[in-house]
Amino acid sequence: MTTLNPLYQLAAEQKSAEVTDWSARISWVIGLLVLIAFVYWLMRQGWKWRGSLQSGLPELATTPEGFADGETLLTLTGRYHASTTAGQWLDRIVAHGLGTRSRVELTLTEQGLDVVRPGAADFFVPAAALREARLDKALAGKVLPEGGLLVITWAHGDRLIDSGFRSDHAAEHQAWVDTLNHLTSTTEGTAR
Repeated sequence: MTTLNPLYQLAAEQKSAEVTDWSARISWVIGLLVLIAFVYWLMRQGWKWRGSLQSGLPELATTPEGFADGETLLTLTGRYHASTTAGQWLDRIVAHGLGTRSRVELTLTEQGLDVVRPGAADFFVPAAALREARLDKALAGKVLPEGGLLVITWAHGDRLIDSGFRSDHAAEHQAWVDTLNHLTSTTEGTAR
């Protein structure tokens, strides 16, 4: 019986588990939410700061009268990913809404490139401002398979800009590159 006595004493001494300290948990959750809100605010301020640095960029051109009357060379529906400073794939341009990703409808004619973006600002690139087109895989943090991105280089003011598009049908990209490069070489030839 002496062996049962210590077990009985141990069982009598056990206490129930401590009750959760809700005030400490709530404090941690509130602290975490404040930290997330602060990081979001910092990101938003960085976006605004980048926009103010790029405020010297002229307003974007709008679609000219009679554009729809011209012969359509190509059309494309897909995604607009971003615009960057030409040759610098991570230097996103946010001024005038060029940093906003959206759906896109592109129409190319002899007059230029019409970029219609539902939910974002539309713009027009005159044929004389188009410089080149190429297939690429990355632009402004968006990385796709090799050749998955159509990048169109164009002049705006005194800057060269790369704009990235992805068609709903990636097989269309090569036709755009060929047609745009032909159009730019024709435009350069007539300008001389």
